[in-house]
Amino acid sequence: KVLDASTLSFSTRVRWFAICFVAGTVCSILGTALLWLPKGIFALFYTLGNIAALASTCFLMGPLKQLKAMFEPTRLIATIVMLLFLVLTLCAVFWWNKKGLAVLFCILQFLAMTWYSLSYIPFAR
Repeated sequence: KVLDASTLSFSTRVRWFAICFVAGTVCSILGTALLWLPKGIFALFYTLGNIAALASTCFLMGPLKQLKAMFEPTRLIATIVMLLFLVLTLCAVFWWNKKGLAVLFCILQFLAMTWYSLSYIPFAR
């Protein structure tokens, strides 16, 4: 049950879901719009946006239920690939200093997030 997921009220959880989801969307759009800025700031915004959007569902499901769902056998590979590209994007920008590689990883991150999201829709993959 959704109400068992947290001690927060249902309206509070829905409100925080919306806040995180909107913040994630805004950060991702900012990341795309800031592509021309130096030092790969775009990749940080884009990745933080995806993390915020992913975290938003924790308010609806609860963090433990979310983690269990993420690592179910039907979406295990999609989850690992998505998390891998989140990390690789940040490594490309801040560790390896390769902006072009970060752009590639952002594209792959988008595709991985799409695949991961589709894993929640029966027969969508």
